[in-house]
Amino acid sequence: MAATSEQGTGGSRQAVLSDGGLVLFRVAGVPVLLAPSWWIGSLIVVVLYAPLVGRLLPDASTLTSWLLAAAFALLLGLSVLLHELGHCIAALRLGIPVRRLRLFLLGGLSEVARTPKRPGHEGLVAAAGPAVSLLLGGFCGLLMFAVPPDGAVWMLIAECAVANLAVGVFNLLPGLPLDGGRLVRAGVWAATGIRSKGTRAAVAGGGVVAAGLLVWALWGLATGSPDRWLRLGVCVVTAWFVILGARSELAAERRRGWPEGLVLAELVRPVLQLPAESPVSDALAASAGRGVVLVRADGVAAGLLDIGAAERLAGSSPHAPAELAAEPIRAETVLLASEPGEEIVERVRETPAWQFLVVDDEGRPAGVLRRDDLRAALNRRTR
Repeated sequence: MAATSEQGTGGSRQAVLSDGGLVLFRVAGVPVLLAPSWWIGSLIVVVLYAPLVGRLLPDASTLTSWLLAAAFALLLGLSVLLHELGHCIAALRLGIPVRRLRLFLLGGLSEVARTPKRPGHEGLVAAAGPAVSLLLGGFCGLLMFAVPPDGAVWMLIAECAVANLAVGVFNLLPGLPLDGGRLVRAGVWAATGIRSKGTRAAVAGGGVVAAGLLVWALWGLATGSPDRWLRLGVCVVTAWFVILGARSELAAERRRGWPEGLVLAELVRPVLQLPAESPVSDALAASAGRGVVLVRADGVAAGLLDIGAAERLAGSSPHAPAELAAEPIRAETVLLASEPGEEIVERVRETPAWQFLVVDDEGRPAGVLRRDDLRAALNRRTR
């Protein structure tokens, strides 16, 4: 039920299966997926909710109770979908790409392709989902006064109101991975200027939320609440979801962080500039642990020497121009030596490239950063 970072799926216009589930449709190019676990969650809701319907509508038949319970499960899924669409649209409006929107078990995820760069953006994306849910819940609550309060129509409207209000209020609880936790992170981040402090505070909030859910479920059992079994099932599954999500957020923050004392210059390999028409065998021999920028006769960089491609080319045509084994230099593979470490880690994590050109503030090549070198350094520092 919370927006998060972290692949999009290809596919035709018809529903297809992907690694995240069944692709239902696309919104602004973002695939909406239904995970297999959603069916399990919906079945749990139907089984636990049907007896409660019978108590709320004593005159309803068994079939009607089960149909209204199934309707509630569908309305809950639709409420989660609209909630996640709120996150998705807010992120896209702020220029944050979204890989996919996925519904699963009793929740959903809007998987953004990169972490918001500002606490304000994090807060806006987090708040958009609950805002949609609470507005829809309030609207359905008003509709309840327009129909007789003793029939299936009133029950359906009440279910829609409850589903949206439950999704909205629950997600405002102050712990990751819920939206309330993201609001906590945004607030601490804005106050301290350090995102990781916000994450730690919101992860602690997630633990409190999970404990509170279990206490509420046990209280329902102890007092014989009419919805005690529904409450127990939902709370146990949701607490499990919150705990796993909070741990995942903390692990992601650690991967994203830049360890204290680590200097980028220690990781960057020296850079060597060679003519693009140099024989690939010579360029390969000259690389020897360095990054190689291949420059054309007009002074334009042809790219970085791709060692793997160069070895394959040298094996068959050692005198071929090294440019044939060049990896293009793209905007996303150029790093400023003065960039904050956290931004460098995130760029490397998000960009499908194995080496990056590091330049100084004047745009001059300062070295080459290889993905494996950065990963090894981060692993050493976080052990």
